[in-house]
Amino acid sequence: MDIAQKPAISGQTRISANVSSSLPASLSAPTHACSDPAAATVLAALEKENRILRKKLERSERDRQALEANMDRSENLMRNIITELEASRASLTQRGQELEQTLQQLQQAQMKLIESEKMSALGTLVAGIAHEINNPVSFVHGNVSHIQSYVQELLRLIAAYQDTYPIPAPSIQAVLEEIDLEFLQEDVTKVLQSMQMGTKRISDIVRSLRTFSRLDEADFKSVDLHEGLESTLMILQHRLKACGNLPKIEIVKDFGQLPLVECYPGKLNQVFMNLIANAIDAVQDCYRQAKEPKPTPKITLKTSQIGELVAIHVIDNGVGIPDHARPRLFNPFFTTKPVGYGVGLGLSISYQIVTEQHRGQLTYHSRLNQGTEFVVRIPRRQNPLDQANSKATHESSH
Repeated sequence: MDIAQKPAISGQTRISANVSSSLPASLSAPTHACSDPAAATVLAALEKENRILRKKLERSERDRQALEANMDRSENLMRNIITELEASRASLTQRGQELEQTLQQLQQAQMKLIESEKMSALGTLVAGIAHEINNPVSFVHGNVSHIQSYVQELLRLIAAYQDTYPIPAPSIQAVLEEIDLEFLQEDVTKVLQSMQMGTKRISDIVRSLRTFSRLDEADFKSVDLHEGLESTLMILQHRLKACGNLPKIEIVKDFGQLPLVECYPGKLNQVFMNLIANAIDAVQDCYRQAKEPKPTPKITLKTSQIGELVAIHVIDNGVGIPDHARPRLFNPFFTTKPVGYGVGLGLSISYQIVTEQHRGQLTYHSRLNQGTEFVVRIPRRQNPLDQANSKATHESSH
């Protein structure tokens, strides 16, 4: 019987046909009847082997198709999972941004609250000091000039007695020698002058405290910024003096011609205080770390007018600002100082005062171990809308 004429295997599909077409020629080629019994036996064995191989191939093809179907399902499932993960990541990113924004708002609110409490405490302290010191000092200072006049009259009277009675009685001569009248006449004038200078110094300090805090000036006022800088230096005078191994800090004033500037005087003085205090820390740290010969600590205060803007420069020759600290320099509660030496609010509050309440700019330029320059730029005049917005910001911080 011709093998090629045998009926097809029952249930053979298009897939099995494809499989058959892929078989080797030796397996798929038709065979012919042979009269030789040995050859017939071999041929029957080959046909059996051929059928087994066909079944295996058909089973493999079915397995392959099932595997492909499973892979398709797996791919679809994976795509769905990836889509869900991307959606979850986007949601988490959005949520993280919202939380970060909320954190910033909380930090700003906390900063404003601390600033308000700090300024309130400072105002109360300054008011108490000014009240307790100013009255007795004014009394003493006002009477020193009268005492000087009285003493001069008494000295003039003694001189008249000496002219009239050049040879005093022995008892009077003994008293004159005991009290050393000549020394008394010279020294009493010096003592009274020292008292007058001391009381004037105290009066200047009280006036500087009042100028610095501006307790009674909550609205925009036209003020001389140089007065604010001078009062700030007066308050920080104790930190500018030599102390221990630290030398006196040299202050260079390069003041230009500035017009009166509309601002919150107390707030702006707070900015000057923060910037100059930081400059003092920087030059002192630089002096401690420097090798011999050590540089002279120096802070330069420079003012200028550029069009409708006024600029205040605070320049030091200190340690400079490290690179890692610069991106967060104006962030609330960020500080490069050791624990216990700062809470990281000075520059943050100063930035808010300059930019939000005065519509200005607070910038800086720094080089390591060479120094830092902070520049405050604010408009000379505030337009009515800016004043209203700044006033709202100023009141919200209280």
